[in-house]
Amino acid sequence: MKPVRKAVLPVAGLGTRVLPGAKTTPKEMLNIVDRPILSYIIAEGRAAGIEHFVFVTGRGKNAIEDYFDHHPELESQLEAKGKLDILEAVRADLPRPGEMSFVRQMAPLGLGHAVWCARDIVGDEPFAVMLPDMLMHADPPALAQAVSAYNEVGGNIVVVEPVPEGQAHKYGIVALDGDHPSLNRMTGMVEKPPKGTEPSNLFISGRYILQPEIFNLLGDQGKGAGGEIQLTDAMARLMALEPFHALKYDGVTYDCGDKIGLLRANVAYALQHPELGDEARAAVTALLAG
Repeated sequence: MKPVRKAVLPVAGLGTRVLPGAKTTPKEMLNIVDRPILSYIIAEGRAAGIEHFVFVTGRGKNAIEDYFDHHPELESQLEAKGKLDILEAVRADLPRPGEMSFVRQMAPLGLGHAVWCARDIVGDEPFAVMLPDMLMHADPPALAQAVSAYNEVGGNIVVVEPVPEGQAHKYGIVALDGDHPSLNRMTGMVEKPPKGTEPSNLFISGRYILQPEIFNLLGDQGKGAGGEIQLTDAMARLMALEPFHALKYDGVTYDCGDKIGLLRANVAYALQHPELGDEARAAVTALLAG
């Protein structure tokens, strides 16, 4: 069984749910306290053993590639002024040589198409998909939990969690064979099912481990929900050929592609921040009291 070494991050989306904030700043680069969302995603991937991150980008997303590069003027100024702690923080996310690749999705054709764009870089090996607007706070990290499950059962792993009440029609929902507390074989999935038709209350929450055979299926996958090429449609076809397991991960997910989700993430991460936590708690308490 081949190890999971690569992760695909689809970052070409326009971030319409967080406009106008994402008009000139990619939604993946919006801050959670003192770091962009992508900083947390990369840290999660590294903790899971990911060696190569493949960003599927689009027009107007150059800030992502720039962030994961040196900024000589800024770094030299910080060093000259003796602000070495800030300099260390600025450099913390810099990749090792060859750790990151960037490929363009030339048209907004959906998540499935975005993943397919990474096929030549991923090659013939299993890989992770990390949706960068889904910030998943967990210990061990969500992707590490998925990799552990993959090492146990192989095949394809989909991380799931309970859907908010009445919101199943907004997500990809899974059907399961079994009632194990965490890891169960999947029998089906459906993208954005009409209300009342969902096969379970578990939605696909933004982390996957997939076998490379998915690329051949995505290559001829027709349009699905929303007129887009849906990754879940190709996964459903792959399920007829290979095993899929759903992992109910232990953690909390923040949908940072949503304004309230972004706010919740900022508050939660601020309260847990090792340096700012006490001040953040006092500021939130004062706001609520006022």
